[in-house]
Amino acid sequence: PGEPHRDPAHAVGTTGAFGADPGQVPADSSGPGSDSRRVAGTRPAPPDVDSRARSADVGASDRALAGYLAQASRRHPDLALHAVTLWDDASDGAPAPATDTPQPPGTTGTVTCHHIPARSTWRTFLRAMIALDSTSHPESSRRVYLDLAAELERYAAGHPDDPQHTVRWLRENVAGHLGAESAKDGSARGHTWSGVNQIDLGSFNECVVIETVRLSGTITRGEIAHRTGLTQQSVSRIARSLLDRGILIEDAQLRATSGKPRTPVRLRGAAAHALGIHIDPELLTAVVIDLDGAIVCTRTRSVSADTDPAEFVERVAALGRETLAEAGGAVRPDGFLGIGVAVPGPVDIASGTVLGPPLMSAWGDLPLLYLLKDHFPCPVIMEKDSTAAAAGERWIGRDRRARDFAYLYLGTGVGTGLYLNGDIYRGVSANAGEFGQLCAIALGRVDKDGRPEILPECNPPVSVPGLAARGGLRPVATTGGSTAAYLAVGRAAAAGDRAAAGAVREVAQAVGRGALGLIDLLDIDLIVLGGPFFTDDVADFYLAEIARTVNEFPTARRLRRVEVEPSVLSAGAAAVGAASTIFHATFTPRLRGRETRARHLPTG
Repeated sequence: PGEPHRDPAHAVGTTGAFGADPGQVPADSSGPGSDSRRVAGTRPAPPDVDSRARSADVGASDRALAGYLAQASRRHPDLALHAVTLWDDASDGAPAPATDTPQPPGTTGTVTCHHIPARSTWRTFLRAMIALDSTSHPESSRRVYLDLAAELERYAAGHPDDPQHTVRWLRENVAGHLGAESAKDGSARGHTWSGVNQIDLGSFNECVVIETVRLSGTITRGEIAHRTGLTQQSVSRIARSLLDRGILIEDAQLRATSGKPRTPVRLRGAAAHALGIHIDPELLTAVVIDLDGAIVCTRTRSVSADTDPAEFVERVAALGRETLAEAGGAVRPDGFLGIGVAVPGPVDIASGTVLGPPLMSAWGDLPLLYLLKDHFPCPVIMEKDSTAAAAGERWIGRDRRARDFAYLYLGTGVGTGLYLNGDIYRGVSANAGEFGQLCAIALGRVDKDGRPEILPECNPPVSVPGLAARGGLRPVATTGGSTAAYLAVGRAAAAGDRAAAGAVREVAQAVGRGALGLIDLLDIDLIVLGGPFFTDDVADFYLAEIARTVNEFPTARRLRRVEVEPSVLSAGAAAVGAASTIFHATFTPRLRGRETRARHLPTG
């Protein structure tokens, strides 16, 4: 009591749970012999607890609850808060929040307290609330209740010998029922394979043509038909439609050995634009790119990891507006497709929530996507930064990236974006590619509790300067933080300093061992290196060390040669990638069934 696990400022649309003191546990415990009909207000005192001690416990807990409610009302002055107690006692119930705390002008900050209905049990009421929340917020209910279950388990584990602190968690997976019927038919994870109507097929074929033109740069209609398997008539009809809508443009005619001249087509870059925003613990980056991947304009703004969440969202929105304003007339209103936002993982893509970003604890559980949608009247999508970088690499790399690859993103931490089987691979929760634990497992490094260690090598801006200093390199940066120190060590390594070069190689070796696991697991033959800390000074060290590791040690090394290449993107890979996710979602060929319509922007 008094120490909520989650900052209430970030607990949007969630239910808070409190641990109970011995005298507060509801008598309706779901164990054998319990009376499930018992209603709130009939909690007997344990026979071995003195009544005065029990009163003191209840009073202390009431004061803790009052403090929590006061804090919540200060952080949410514009909301009417309601506290529901699942048990009763001799007092008047849950206290009102402290009144001596100053409230913002024009707000009351009051909390209305309720008891559950007299004819209901606490268990029935709680299950009804869970069902209501799951129905109202299906995108976040699974995460919210997994968090709640984990907290209850942690609480129970802290009181193993006290029967009054036993916690039994009963939860109906309301959200999971949505796929229950189809799961009975044997389909994987409740997925239903649906038919495709003529409109879907038309959109798919259009995207196939666009993708073929994009990969080729410039191509004739006959070559499109040959590469796609579509008929000449279909290609001509689709190309005519795309030319009329300004997505394609014709180049100069080519002479033919026989027949009429051929007129190649290419993408018209100015036909569409997107804004990408990358959120980093130290820097915000925004970039506008066109359909060809050309950068129209870019802006950056520094940010502190302890910035207040409300101020932080305002800064992100302001940077986006400024970047669009700078792009000016280059962006047609009817050709602006939306905004992509790249954030450090892990993320809850379904609800648009940043869960536990590294070095950004003040922004944990922040519903960033919904807050940004209040600022922009256009589609806004969110991706993990390494996944966004992979999408940008695929889109801008054209035919150089027209195959499966893993993108190793060297940022504040090392992440992985995966492009597999012709599409971005996100995983069940859109958090595929968490690379740090893979490195720890490969190196056999675990914490005392058996959890894979959080490797310092997987945070290059911190680990490289530290390793260089231990190797004998004198301090090379006193201001500018870890980023400046890392860049200075990189310059020293490129100049031939042995301590600096050794530090970079040691980090590259750890990353290479994780990359080895990817190669053996996925059987791919291309790794792309990029990100803000994959700079020109250190690029050769990373490329050489990782290429050596992934080619000398894999199980199937006799069957393939793994290429390790630098990214085609600049240091702003995540921002460019975030913008590219808009194009990827709009134009990448995929048959849009019921499931994909919920996750991708429509074409056209």
